[in-house]
Formats: sequence, structure tokens, C-alpha cells
Amino acid sequence: MFEKDVLESIKEQRQKYNIKLEKLTAKRPERQPEFVTDSGIAINTVYTPEDIAGQKPDDLGFPGEYPYTRGVQPNMYRGRLWTMRQYAGFGTAEETNKRFRYLLEQGQTGLSVAFDLPTQIGYDSDDPLSMGEVGKVGVAIDSLLDMETLFDQIPLDKVSTSMTINSPAAILLAMYIAVAEKQGVKQEQLKGTIQNDILKEYVARGTYIFPPEHSMRLITDIFAYCAKNVPSWNTISISGYHIREAGSTAVQEVAFTLADGIAYVQAAIDAGLNVDDFAPRLSFFFNAHLNFFEEIAKFRAARRLWAKIMKERFGAQNAKSLMLRFHTQTAGCTLTAQQPDVNIMRVAYQALSAVLGGTQSLHTNSRDEALALPSDSSVLIALRTQQVIGYEIGAADTVDPLGGSYFVENLTNEIEQKAYEYIKKIDDLGGAPKAIEFMQKEIHTSAYKYQKDIENGTKVVIGVNKFQMQEDRPKDLLKVDPLVGQRQADKLVKLRAERDNEKVQKLLNDIKGVAATGENLMPYFIEAVKNYATLGEICGVLRGVFGEYQQQIVF
Repeated sequence: MFEKDVLESIKEQRQKYNIKLEKLTAKRPERQPEFVTDSGIAINTVYTPEDIAGQKPDDLGFPGEYPYTRGVQPNMYRGRLWTMRQYAGFGTAEETNKRFRYLLEQGQTGLSVAFDLPTQIGYDSDDPLSMGEVGKVGVAIDSLLDMETLFDQIPLDKVSTSMTINSPAAILLAMYIAVAEKQGVKQEQLKGTIQNDILKEYVARGTYIFPPEHSMRLITDIFAYCAKNVPSWNTISISGYHIREAGSTAVQEVAFTLADGIAYVQAAIDAGLNVDDFAPRLSFFFNAHLNFFEEIAKFRAARRLWAKIMKERFGAQNAKSLMLRFHTQTAGCTLTAQQPDVNIMRVAYQALSAVLGGTQSLHTNSRDEALALPSDSSVLIALRTQQVIGYEIGAADTVDPLGGSYFVENLTNEIEQKAYEYIKKIDDLGGAPKAIEFMQKEIHTSAYKYQKDIENGTKVVIGVNKFQMQEDRPKDLLKVDPLVGQRQADKLVKLRAERDNEKVQKLLNDIKGVAATGENLMPYFIEAVKNYATLGEICGVLRGVFGEYQQQIVF
């Protein structure tokens, strides 16, 4: 990157600087014995060109060019700001539809659906296992009837929708396609993302249903179906977010996410798909945590590493196959119940790191999320936080503004190298599906260290272990109606009384038969949901064919 004589001159200046520094710190020690990032990467007192002397000019490149370190578009936010996509969902479809329309009226530019726990693990609201959880952490969706209500008065040809659903992702996508058809919107007009990332569920989150091999088959069915019928749909959002929320470091987040991505690409190729037919629609989902510069470097490193993997490992030819496009959510696990207004500042800095790292869409958490689902006023502040970054402070006016920073470039290189070493280890274990327990152990170890650092005060958390104060419990927290479960159950009774049950049973039998073969299940799901087969009924059939995954305790 630099001429040899320039580096020699800097080396001499640095030696003089180090002498001064040693004299100073001998008299006045620094405020802590060592400075490291959350991934344990040592932070120097100062960085110079020496720290990036080994970096190749091609590793940096220009925005919109391989290896995309500086962004996937040539002019990034100078052309269009990122999609402001607040994650929302609670109670019934009616209540969530009202929140969606409120957010769109306030300037939100994309929808992001949070589903309740029964929906995420494929149970109807009237199933005994759903009791007490209906509508609590997201919206309850039992059938196409709920999906129609959820998107009432929201034109699906105008809005990009992200759905955070994994095990039953194919069935929820089928419902979305069916709703669009009822609105007169063709499948090829649909834009959005379905999370559909089951490997991270085994590793870090837990909303799995089926054993890994059957879950992978459902994922490749979606890849194949969408490649032909829903070409603008992002078929998976390979998620590091939940890996980070479970306690991983930034390096582990990059490594385990990309290792999962490698597994999906390989599975699709093994299923007979051409890499350039599906890879352009792969997307990613990352966490924006607290260590500001490490987070920016993390996004840059992930983009560069993925481009190299797709080109060198899989031989992808289409430039879009090499681009790591990602959604970012600020770190929910960093929010505190104590002094919740401080969360507004935490979220703002996290959001800024995502923008400086080149995210394509962004969710900003609300200040009260450590206490309850966000209220209207809190979610508005969270959205306004993004709008301030986008429209007021100039952060979006140039591409990769920290590119060339000795510190950020050094961190980018370090994260890329350490993540690559992890990926190599996972390869040696047989790939991500076989390395689930290894990744779980690594995450648990990091989470334990992080928590110990908070408890012993090494890591400061305002209001928790430093600067505490007496305070009253915040008012106006959102409360989910406790009768939401009963209302959903009543709707299901009515639905089953009014639909053509003989036809529904035939369609469920068709799914059972196809599930036992290698035929693509997506057309059968779409036909079943159009006739109001419920999510629980379809997942029940699949459970009978595929079985259920049982978690292994590893820590």
C-alpha cells in the first residue's frame, strides 16, 4: 500500500513516539491495563500506515467492485438511502396491521414481520402447546385469513416485506404469495426477504422443528421455486444477528454466519441448482453491537470474505452472486431496563456503525424493549433515529467514509483473517451442519466471558454496574391483550366450519406424499394455504414425515 522509504520514515517516527509514550505512561498509567475489542483484538494506542502495510490495494478497491470491501454499490447512499425497516408484530393480525400502517405513515420504507412463538414453531393458536404464548412476542398467524388481515390496505407490489420466520418459512411465504394473488399482484412483482435460516436456529436461537437434513430440503425448495417464479425475492437472510444475541463475538458472528451461508450454497448445488441462478438472491442479517469501530470493520470484512468465498470456492461468475447484501438490527441484548432513555443513545451509535459499514436496510430498536414490546412513541423515536442519520448529519453523503483509516483497515483485516480461521476449522469438522455443537460451545464461552466482564466491572454498562440511580418504573408500556389467544382460537373454529374440509384433507395428503419424495413442496403449500389449510395442520403433516429435532446439551 505504501512505498518502502515512506514506511521506513514512519518507523523511525514511531520509535521516537514510543519513547515519549513510555515516559508518559510511566508517570501517568493508562486507564486500563489493555484495550481490546469485544472479539479480543488488541487495540494499539495509535495506528499508522505500518499497520496496513501488508494489505493489497485490491483488497480495498472501489465501492461496487470486487471484493466489495467499500460497499456493493458504486455510490451507495448518495443514490438511495437504506431501507428503514422496523421489526414489528404483536397480538392479532388486526393490531399489527394497524402498527404497520402507522409506521408507513411516519416514513418507514419497508415492513418487517415479527411472528409469535407458536407461529415460529408451526403450531396453531388453539394447540395446547401454544397456551400463554399467542401474540406475545410477535403476531399470531394461523392461516391465510390472518395473512390477509395483516396486509390489509398494504399494496404488496409497492412495499418490500421481510418476514422473520425459519422452520415454517416455506408455508408463510406460500401465504404471502397467496395474499398477493388476491390483491392482483403477480409473484414476479413481489420484493422482500424471508429469513429461512434454519442452521442458526440449531446453533443459537432454538425455533427449529425438523431435523437439519429435512430443513435444508425445504430451504432448497424455496431457492428453486423462487428462482423461477419470484425472481426479486431474497430467498434467505443468513443471520448472524441471533448468533450475536446469543453471546458470540463479532469475529464469531462473521465466521459462523458465512459458514452457514457456505452450507446453504453447497446444499443448493448438491440439489442440482446452478450457483448463479440462486446466489444473487441470498441476503444476510447482522447485529450492530456496541464496539463502534469493530462493528464497522465487521461489516466490511464480512463483505470481502463472502466475495472471495463465492468466487474462489464456488466459482460464481455473476457479479451479483459475489455481493454480500445485508440487513442490520441494533443489538437488543445491549438494551437495559435501567434508565431506558439511555438506550436511545446506544441505538443511535449502533445504527451509525451499520450505516458507516454499508448496510442495505436497518432496524433500530426501541428504548423500552428491555421492559416490553415497543410502544408507539418508542418505535417512533427509533425510526426518527434512522431518519436523523440519513437526512441530518451527513453520514450518508460519501461512500465508506472510514475507508483508509489505518485503524479501521487494520481491524477489517484482523476480523477477516480470524473469521477465515474459524471457517477453516468448521470445514475440517465437515461443514456447518456437522459443526453445530462446536459453534454452540464457542458462543457459550464468549457469552460467559462477556457476562463475567459486566459483573466484575471490566465492562461498563451505564445504569447497571456504574452510574446507577433510583428511578420509577416507566409508564405507558405496551401490554398485549391477554384474550388474544382466545380470539385466535375462536377464529380457527369459524374457519374450520366454513372451509371445504374434504378438499383441505386431500391437499394435506398430497403434501404428505410429496414430502416423502424429492419433489418441490412449494406449489403444494401454496395450493393448501389458498384453501385455508392452517399452519399447524401443514406442519403436523411434515412432522409425521420428517420427525422432530431434539436439542443436544453441550454446555
